[in-house]
Amino acid sequence: MEFTIKEMESDEEIKGKAYVHWKSWQEAYPGLVDQAYLDALTLEKCQEIAYKWPNNILIAKDGGRVIGFSAYGKYRNHELPDAGEIFAIYILSEYYGQGVGGRLMREALLKLSEYPQAAVWVLKGNDRAIRFYEKCGFQFDGREEELMLGSPVTELRMLLKR
Repeated sequence: MEFTIKEMESDEEIKGKAYVHWKSWQEAYPGLVDQAYLDALTLEKCQEIAYKWPNNILIAKDGGRVIGFSAYGKYRNHELPDAGEIFAIYILSEYYGQGVGGRLMREALLKLSEYPQAAVWVLKGNDRAIRFYEKCGFQFDGREEELMLGSPVTELRMLLKR
């Protein structure tokens, strides 16, 4: 399958990223995240997020259609001062297993090449994502946090040391 990876730039791409964000949460998180929270995460809310944080986003496109994205940057706090972070990586389910996630991850990690390590947080029980991150070289470091996404969920940190 032919697809391209690029920086998110246009209004159309921002809206496409928002759709992937919304749709992938609806596809990946039932049973892991409170259904009321998922129901409240509307396409409009995802568009607000996409317009609010348009930087450090790579998108995957199949022709003119946005089919996935990754968000990256410096680690979110001072706990890991020498780390970059993959904040999000989502792909439409119809594109699973076609190399889109791997390319998005590789390109995002290239953007973070100044850091000797990279972190990603994953929901406990999200086995598909955990297998993907492990395949990319990430390993659990024992750190976890509880988030409120309608009800409590546990997020686990994984690190990739270079």
